[in-house]
Amino acid sequence: MKVKQDRLKRIARAFSRRQRRRALSFLIVLLYVFSPLTSLRIAAQTAAENADAARSQATPKFRLERLEVAGGAELLTIFGSLNFNPSPAANAGQNSTDVPLVSVLRDTLGDRDPENDRLRYVWMLTYTSPTTWQRVAAAVPFLYARVGNKKRAGRGAPPPLIDLGAADRDVWERFFWIALQNLLIAPEGFPVKSPLNTYRRNLSDYRKAHLIRALAVLSLYDSTGDHTPAFSPTEVSDIQARLMLAESTFGGILDDVYLGLASLKGTQRQLDERGHNWELLRQRAEAENLFFEPLQMPDGSTTHALLWARREDIAANKSRSFNKRFLNIDNPWQDKRLQRWDGYKQTWYMDAENRRVARETPGARAVEMIPLALYGLDHPKIPILLVDFRDRYNPKRREISKRLLEDVARNLLQVSRFGDLYFFLGRTVYDFVTDRRGIDVNQPSRLKAYSQLKLLLSLGQSFEPQLRAETSRRLEAVASNPLENSTEAETQIAQGQYRALRAYALNASGLPARVERDRRAELVPLRHNRTEQILFRLAHLASFGLYTHRESAAAPSLSTQLDESRRMAYHTRFLRDAAKAGPVVEIVRDIEEVRRSLRYIAEHNDAAGAKAARAVARIFARTNDGQTRELCLTSLYRINSETAKSELLRIYRNEKTDTHLRTLSAQLLRKALKEEQRFAPADARALSSTLVQ
Repeated sequence: MKVKQDRLKRIARAFSRRQRRRALSFLIVLLYVFSPLTSLRIAAQTAAENADAARSQATPKFRLERLEVAGGAELLTIFGSLNFNPSPAANAGQNSTDVPLVSVLRDTLGDRDPENDRLRYVWMLTYTSPTTWQRVAAAVPFLYARVGNKKRAGRGAPPPLIDLGAADRDVWERFFWIALQNLLIAPEGFPVKSPLNTYRRNLSDYRKAHLIRALAVLSLYDSTGDHTPAFSPTEVSDIQARLMLAESTFGGILDDVYLGLASLKGTQRQLDERGHNWELLRQRAEAENLFFEPLQMPDGSTTHALLWARREDIAANKSRSFNKRFLNIDNPWQDKRLQRWDGYKQTWYMDAENRRVARETPGARAVEMIPLALYGLDHPKIPILLVDFRDRYNPKRREISKRLLEDVARNLLQVSRFGDLYFFLGRTVYDFVTDRRGIDVNQPSRLKAYSQLKLLLSLGQSFEPQLRAETSRRLEAVASNPLENSTEAETQIAQGQYRALRAYALNASGLPARVERDRRAELVPLRHNRTEQILFRLAHLASFGLYTHRESAAAPSLSTQLDESRRMAYHTRFLRDAAKAGPVVEIVRDIEEVRRSLRYIAEHNDAAGAKAARAVARIFARTNDGQTRELCLTSLYRINSETAKSELLRIYRNEKTDTHLRTLSAQLLRKALKEEQRFAPADARALSSTLVQ
């Protein structure tokens, strides 16, 4: 009996152990499924999926439309599904609008070979000719406000933003107008000179703002979305560089070979400035117990940032000091407006460590956030205040302060930096202090920051509808250029101007005729010497653009000559880029492509000039490939110019050159002398007494 009881006890203990293990396993499963950690993981995963879905929906979709232009050209237009309307009520019915943004004309000469293509005009379709009332208001001194909108696009073709094929024209016209103004208008002629200065400055700022926006749109299209590239990498860098340099004093005359470097340096400088200001603003916000929120473009670049304050901190920090260094806003802790704030606000969810989390996160608590200010990050010193949600005129005062000082000195006091020594010294000290201290007073990049913010509001990715409407309303109050139009008006203008541009492109006497005239003007440097070209340019300026010399359209060889000239420019630039890319050409470039360009120059030597000769000489100095070096010598021999023969003579005189190559260069020089090719007089005399003998 006792044995039986012991057996039953052992069975019961074993059963209880199995039951405990099963119960423990079941409990572990339950804890895993319903534990806060798993809930947090699921919530975070769900939030991430929702964020990705929202981001994919919010990212603007760009598309490209190609329109063939008669005579051998094509019009490329970038459309964006953008939210141009800042009104929340309007957005409720329609979240986005397919808006034409930028159009670019490419002259292809009627074929598909990119070697003879040339980019011509760029249209930012929100850039339009001002109305008469806007022009009058833009000429009024000390009027720093927008006076109205242009209701609709004009009937004719929209004005191009820039001509990429003749970028130097803007430089000479700018100097011509400066000389004309100073020669014909006396310094004391305030009734004429002051309105003219004001109008030209407003017109320049209006164009510059759209140059910045066109650059941003092209960059966004190139870096976002799965679409066919509209432009080659070289074309992209050229367009970006030309748009960056359009308002520079001598930017239009920069050689094409340096455009890629200019674009790269400009982009790198911009990234450095943004990174610096991003960190500076974030640290300042944390030090002042504020919350920093970066705002990103669809390509991931952070161009602006918002600062927020918690409502609960306003009452708790009444006695807290506030350092407005870099922030340039009033103390939020002692501001009665925030204590009874009834404007726009958001509800965030934070954990115990005051970090923003998803609403479903366990332990998350709702916090009411109040926007304080919005800043631009593209500035070499400090973030720029663009929108103050408590004082809409705070950015406005900073926007016009320095300009007001300049207008008073120039228009009222009739003094300038170079005409008055005391004013020169005072302005120099003032500019030095404001630049060294990073004072946010009408800095040159403020216009850039406002233009980018206007585009960012149109994209609508980083803004809720109500916040976008509130920011747009305050941004309109800061506008200081009478030529500007509201964001909503620009939508209608862009659509109307694109319809007009299409009609202009399809009209045989419109854009096709303009392309033909540009081609005949492009041939002028090929038919006339430098002196004649200068006279033609002066005649163009003196006639205020009414006269432009063009070659006759009846000449049968014009198209062939133009095709050959463009291909020669293409291969010359390729060789110059290859020589600048590294110390050994065959390492950084495909040597077969280099040889192909050298052969083209040798075969079409009549179209080769000094630039081609120098490019060939640089390739010779930066390659160790024997076949390529011989091809360089042959090309220099066939180019009938003084520059080519001087480079060939320099190679012969270089004792470090291989004996075989020196012998070949000597033979080619003797042959060139017998053929009476062009030599510099000193080179010809030296060769006559050495090589020929």
